[in-house]
Amino acid sequence: MDQGNISKVTEFVLHSFSGPPELQLFFFVLFTLLYVSIVLGNFLIVFTVLSEPALHTPMYFLLSNLSFLDVCLCTLVTPKMITDFLTEHKTISFEGCMAQIFFIHVFAGGEMMLLVAMAYDRYVAICRPLHYTSIMSLHKCTGLVVGSWLIGILHSISQFAFIVNLPFCGPNTVENFFCDIPLVVKLPCTDTYILEKLTLAYSAVMALNSFVLLLISYMVILVTVRRQSSAGMAKARATLTAHVTVVTLFFGPILLSYASPLNDFLLNKILSVFYTVFTPILNPLIYALRNKEMIVAMQKLRKRHVSS
Repeated sequence: MDQGNISKVTEFVLHSFSGPPELQLFFFVLFTLLYVSIVLGNFLIVFTVLSEPALHTPMYFLLSNLSFLDVCLCTLVTPKMITDFLTEHKTISFEGCMAQIFFIHVFAGGEMMLLVAMAYDRYVAICRPLHYTSIMSLHKCTGLVVGSWLIGILHSISQFAFIVNLPFCGPNTVENFFCDIPLVVKLPCTDTYILEKLTLAYSAVMALNSFVLLLISYMVILVTVRRQSSAGMAKARATLTAHVTVVTLFFGPILLSYASPLNDFLLNKILSVFYTVFTPILNPLIYALRNKEMIVAMQKLRKRHVSS
């Protein structure tokens, strides 16, 4: 094809959840409430951890960073989806689409690695409690967080490099409410079959390896916990249950989305909602409302602000 006659795509059409105006309005209200709850709930965790000295521990340091990543991941796609419920033409600029692709892999990849870091923290706390303070130092915790972000960035760059320079000159319909590589890579005016398989396999392998590593870590921790019967181990079991729940809610939809056919658009949209909206809103509920230390810290924080 003569490259000089190619008309470059300047925007993509997003196919969000369809339905009559009444249903679109319902979705608008629902996801607006969910998004506001996500931002307030996760930033409440961050603010509580920063404000309460009793929570200045490795576990809560990692948790506050997880909450921040959840807000970033959700904010990348949800406000756009919410505004699209009120418009007939749901479009996103070429640059905006590429930005979504890049940052969603930064945040999702970083969150995968951060969940692995949190599993390591629980492993050290439960399996090597006498060495916990020396192993999980501030320097080590900072390194784990920075490393998570760097791996997310490198993962995104390696994916983004495949797609950013492809010739987009014809089809421009993305069958989801945000841009992601598996759907966008099918649109260029060239044969991308091998590239589709490579990008899909690369992300799937990263997610699966992280999930398997987490499962192994939690199995080792569970074996250690079963040998204990103290009250401290009861607390460890409760904390571990929260971690396993979050990991399952985050990785389950992602792995299912890679395993499901790409032409099952409704299923992919539902799975996308799970890891971009439902998981970020469930994390504060799981970690805060089921955690006595966090509840006590929030009560202290509220009393200080009320009295002042």
